[in-house]
Amino acid sequence: MPRIAGVDIPPRKPIVYGLRYIFGIGLTSAKQILAQAKIDEMMRGEKLSETQVAQIREIIDQKYKVEGDLRREISTNIKRLKDLGAYRGLRHIRNLPVRGQRTHTNARTRKGRPRMAIAGKKQAPGPK
Repeated sequence: MPRIAGVDIPPRKPIVYGLRYIFGIGLTSAKQILAQAKIDEMMRGEKLSETQVAQIREIIDQKYKVEGDLRREISTNIKRLKDLGAYRGLRHIRNLPVRGQRTHTNARTRKGRPRMAIAGKKQAPGPK
């Protein structure tokens, strides 16, 4: 099982999907990394040689900010917005949607509230 950027890559999945287990690498980034390393996207994680794993690791270290560094950067950016008192920072503080979504309806996930039952509204009867 190859280990890249502190993350175990699943051995049975194609490497293009296995690289997505690393925080900060999506499908497009994974395809670019493999194209640069000249590795077939559908090759399984267990079939990679040590040189190929080292090559992927080197490309990621040079060009991408992943895992702990990326998480730290995101959290410092959010902290900066909060300290400035920016609108987006206030939305983060209040646990509300940050990117302009409506909150009258929806936004349940961000608000952390369960769905409210509406008085008088009943479920439609199912098929018999």
